[in-house]
Amino acid sequence: MIAWLNAAMLLVATVIFLLFYVRSVSPAGREKIIGPRAYQLCFYNRLAAGALEFVITANYILYYFFPLPTPLPDKFPWDWWISLVIALVIGIPSTTLMVLGVVHAGEETMRPKKEHKMYAGIYTKLRHPQAVGEVFLFWVIAFLLHSPFLALFSFIYFPIFIVICYAEEQDLLLRYGDAYADYC
Repeated sequence: MIAWLNAAMLLVATVIFLLFYVRSVSPAGREKIIGPRAYQLCFYNRLAAGALEFVITANYILYYFFPLPTPLPDKFPWDWWISLVIALVIGIPSTTLMVLGVVHAGEETMRPKKEHKMYAGIYTKLRHPQAVGEVFLFWVIAFLLHSPFLALFSFIYFPIFIVICYAEEQDLLLRYGDAYADYC
């Protein structure tokens, strides 16, 4: 029973995470509808999306203790230390990209502001370093937990982050216009 409740919560948290994250990257579009308070609401949506990532991580950990009865084995057929190496190979560059994106985006990472200037640093090489880094961290958790099911489930975050990046790009085009189009 706990396994099914946890799996349901994982799915629900993932969908709600997508909704809050898309809302958090759309301040310019929302400003046209609700006015300047859109930027503050996007900040709250970003906080909610972050909280949901913690819920998703907790669901992953609970899955380790309460796996669903699936045809997949509960653990990978190799020793855990191999999963650890895979997690490190994925996690080190992913975390590096994400941290560089956070540092170079500055306060805009969490709190969008209308007067923010376009990015520099890692953003001159990659448009979405935070998203590229973040999407792979779900696999890091899955491999650290040595779970084939979670590794397969983590594929769901690719289309989710594509939708998030698309929504953010549409909003950045509203905010920065031709300058952002040229950057793209």
